[in-house]
Amino acid sequence: MSLKVSDLRFAYRRTPVLDGIEFFARPGELLAVLGANGAGKTTLFRCILGEQKRYTGTIEIDGTNMRTLSARETAHRVAYIPQTHAMTFRFSVRDIVLMGTSHTLSPLASPGKAQERIAMEALEKLGIETLSDRSFDELSGGEQQLAYVARALAQQARILLMDEPTSSLDYGNQLRVLDVVRDLARDGYTVLLSTHNPQHALWYADRVLALHHGSVAALGPVEPTLTPALLKTLYGTSVNLYETPGGSVILPVSNNTTGGKTQ
Repeated sequence: MSLKVSDLRFAYRRTPVLDGIEFFARPGELLAVLGANGAGKTTLFRCILGEQKRYTGTIEIDGTNMRTLSARETAHRVAYIPQTHAMTFRFSVRDIVLMGTSHTLSPLASPGKAQERIAMEALEKLGIETLSDRSFDELSGGEQQLAYVARALAQQARILLMDEPTSSLDYGNQLRVLDVVRDLARDGYTVLLSTHNPQHALWYADRVLALHHGSVAALGPVEPTLTPALLKTLYGTSVNLYETPGGSVILPVSNNTTGGKTQ
């Protein structure tokens, strides 16, 4: 499914948060959403999910205006993967993933064999089916994040919104989760991933959407778009880009770093 956002504007009371946001995301694409705290990334996701309705402009999925969709119809199209957080109740991983099928049930119905099958297929797709009977709160951060991704896959939506999904993970688990996310994009999902680490965009994304003070500062393929000048605008920090056999690496400018690509 494709996602098109046109002239999207949103304000909290009289404070503008999104100002004329426009972009198009395609099936099979991982679009990295970058920007400093307060740039509007989470608000953008909440508008797409239908949680914030007081926006102007249009949000379309495969040409359908999302204002015409019910919450259940939206859930068939868009899934949200949050950051990991502590659970109050001791749900099993299977139960967490089954929650992704709730929009297919009537209000008082319980998941049946069809929903169980969908949940297990999602776990198997990510290679974590052996965790199905484990308590969610006993998992590592990386395993918890993969369980959230499995829940989104069980929702059977083709657009995935991931709001800083690796922010609380150690380095190894960050890469493990991002490898999975990139594979999902290659499988035809449309993935929007917000991150505070622009290096993730360089290594994993197809394109980058950079937000600055609620506006689009840049949009395009990662390598030509993610320049030192753009990163300076977004984060107020001077950096160099260094070319390595494994791809471009971002390093902050200091008295001990020279060379690299600067602008």
